[in-house]
Amino acid sequence: MLRTTLRNLLAHKARLAMTVLAVCLGVAFVSGTLVFADSTAAAHRAAASKNFAGIDVTVTEKAPEPGAEAGPPASVLDDALAAELARVPGVAAVRPSVDGAATLNAADGTPLRADRAWSNLAAAYVPGKDGKDSRHPLVEGRGPANSGEIAVDSGTATAGRFHVGDTITLATDGPVMTKRLVGIVTTDDTRVTAGGTLALFDTATAQKLFSTPGHYTGIDLAAAPGTTANELADRVRAVLPADRAEATTGAAQAAQQAILVDTLTRGYEKVPMVFAGVSLFIGSFLIVNTFTMVVARRTRETALLRAIGASRRQVSRSVLLEALVVGLAASVTGFLLGLGIAAVLPDVLGADGTLPGGPLVIGPRSVVAALGVGVGVTVLAAWLPSRRAARTAPVEAMRTAEQPPTAQRFRLRGAVGLGLLVLGAGRLVTLSGAKDASEENLRDAMAGCGLFAAALIMLAPLLASPVIRLTGRLTGRFGLTGRLARENALRDPRRTAATAATLLISTGLVTGLAVIGHSTGQALDRQAAAGLGADYVVSTRSTMTGIDPGAVRRLADTTGVRTAHAITDSTLFTGSGVRQISGVDPATVHDTMKLDFVSGSAENLAPGRIAVSSTLAREHGVTTGGLLNVRLGREGKFAAYKVVGVYKDSPVAHDALGSRAEVARNSFLPGSVQRVLLRTDGPGTKELEARLRTAVGNNPLLKVQDRDQLVREAAGTMADLLNVMYGMLGIGVVISALGIVNTLAMSVAERTREIGALRALGMDRAGVRRMIRLEALTVAGFGTFLGLAGGLFGAWSVGSLANGAIDQYALALPWGTLLLVCLLSLAIGVLAAAVPARRAAALSPLEAVADV
Repeated sequence: MLRTTLRNLLAHKARLAMTVLAVCLGVAFVSGTLVFADSTAAAHRAAASKNFAGIDVTVTEKAPEPGAEAGPPASVLDDALAAELARVPGVAAVRPSVDGAATLNAADGTPLRADRAWSNLAAAYVPGKDGKDSRHPLVEGRGPANSGEIAVDSGTATAGRFHVGDTITLATDGPVMTKRLVGIVTTDDTRVTAGGTLALFDTATAQKLFSTPGHYTGIDLAAAPGTTANELADRVRAVLPADRAEATTGAAQAAQQAILVDTLTRGYEKVPMVFAGVSLFIGSFLIVNTFTMVVARRTRETALLRAIGASRRQVSRSVLLEALVVGLAASVTGFLLGLGIAAVLPDVLGADGTLPGGPLVIGPRSVVAALGVGVGVTVLAAWLPSRRAARTAPVEAMRTAEQPPTAQRFRLRGAVGLGLLVLGAGRLVTLSGAKDASEENLRDAMAGCGLFAAALIMLAPLLASPVIRLTGRLTGRFGLTGRLARENALRDPRRTAATAATLLISTGLVTGLAVIGHSTGQALDRQAAAGLGADYVVSTRSTMTGIDPGAVRRLADTTGVRTAHAITDSTLFTGSGVRQISGVDPATVHDTMKLDFVSGSAENLAPGRIAVSSTLAREHGVTTGGLLNVRLGREGKFAAYKVVGVYKDSPVAHDALGSRAEVARNSFLPGSVQRVLLRTDGPGTKELEARLRTAVGNNPLLKVQDRDQLVREAAGTMADLLNVMYGMLGIGVVISALGIVNTLAMSVAERTREIGALRALGMDRAGVRRMIRLEALTVAGFGTFLGLAGGLFGAWSVGSLANGAIDQYALALPWGTLLLVCLLSLAIGVLAAAVPARRAAALSPLEAVADV
């Protein structure tokens, strides 16, 4: 049996190569992603270790315990403590440091990597006795020496197109500043190499910006020879005020920083893993179909083996052994391909320099995953065909053709399919009335979609005949070849359904995502500007910063601005959760906000009075005139506020409205302004936008956006989803093409005599090629039709959950995308038939008729 199995594999190398290719795509994405993740993590660890080289212990101010009273305002990390630490036995060197954050404008005036605030670092340039900072080696120029100078790292200089001598605009947590660039340095800080920026100031300036004059944010210590970092840390802790400062080893800091950066960049692994799951899922149908056809074609051979003594177990094992060999080949090929993917991913995902460089790290989990996925998926997919082969009776050797499935088996399949359809569709229809995007409902939606997809696959052989007869009217217009193509597709509904299953899944998945994505995008577009009566919005990029009062006045005085409405955003504690409240001026709020009040009005806002959104009112059961127990900001106390109005949910107004005077007094940044809504005298222009940016000093911490820009920003996530969707469509199309090629190649081989007879009766080579192509088009059309129907139904039912999360959600069909999906699916069917059609047309009539 082993020799027979190996001979069968060698006899059908080309056919099984298609299966190997389909599986290896999924294996490549899995192994490549894991190698990429291991390599990136190793590079982060190496960079972090290098960044903290020479730092054995760092002393920092200790964070106060939760609920504890705030300590003295001044830091204990000063020159006196640095001198005391220098006298600790085992200390070889002391380097005080001042760290903070700064956002820079690029040379063209646009904010530089402002979306990565967590990695836009600032620090003091601390020169040693030689006048240079060993932690920030100079590449060009010199270190900053006064408050008007700055240095940046080489990556920031490249991204911002900076040169020594340029004037750089930046901001830390308030007004904009300008500094002259005097030096460019290198850094190994993984937060910077992962896509951040680094700005260096002289020590006195850094202390004013990020601490207080004469105080530091950290003190780095180097251990003398013979003293370990842990020993030095214990000695240092003995001289520190236990409640005010703490000591951490450099190794611990490097590990924490590597973990932080690795966590923040881990999202890069998700997209390849999604592609891996899609390719393996769709590829499993190709495996099942291939082995099913192989088993069916070898029915007489298997029956002869049974007749001469082979047991059912031996026959089943022979099929599984073939699957094992195919899986091993796919695993090895996929793993090698995955190494190429892992080598390319840093350039693709980190094109802006967000990922550190380093060698590929091939860990055991990558190898085990490649073997486990490749072999596991292939063997599992071949299990059902192996059982079918084992049921072959010896008497089958007497038959000259494959027997069609019995009516009882069709009825059983139909009953199971209908049962799954009722369960899946019933669950989805039930969810269609729910408007709660809770985790439980999302799980139910996923389960319902899975059951519905399984039902379509089970019922596909039963649906093939009516659907293909209906669509076959189109192919029938091609005359005899079109009718033959239709009948060939109807000859074995199971095979047609199995071949179309890959297109069914990929088309259904992409259709559902496309409809939900398009509908959500349009809802976000409407919601982004809902309730906004202003023409421009000036806002902060971070909730921990505010707009300079002087900038608010300059905005109001800008030519072309009719109304400037300052808003303070703060936190509202309701007892059951944390919400956002917007502090507004009751007299001008209606000029810049178009709120739809269900009851009451914003005109009655005053200290002790608030207006709430419909959602907040519903959650707490309050109406206009009622009382709501809330707390404003961080230091206020819970108090009963009178509700003077209830308005429909609006992202512009957040969850509640209050008087700006009271909200600003209790906010985390007392007296601050987070947004300014502007009404202009006419439509927005480039010149007006430039004047507004000039009014705020071109501050990189602030955004100046018109309504269209707000809409585009809200739709940014949907653009990423669409890219992933098109990637999945591409994978599904490739695997579907392999499945169609495989099926048609086997079909041509099985119908050699039939094709020869057609050629002998006068059908020319072009007619044969046309017949095979139309057959492929028929199968592709069947899969596309079911996929579209299933995807649209799933999008309709699941879309109601989005309606619960997005108030403006409504089902909207992306006709252009759906048409593209249909054309691409049909085109791939025709293209996949090219090789089998050419092979069929090349058959000699005499040889084909003589074939046995």
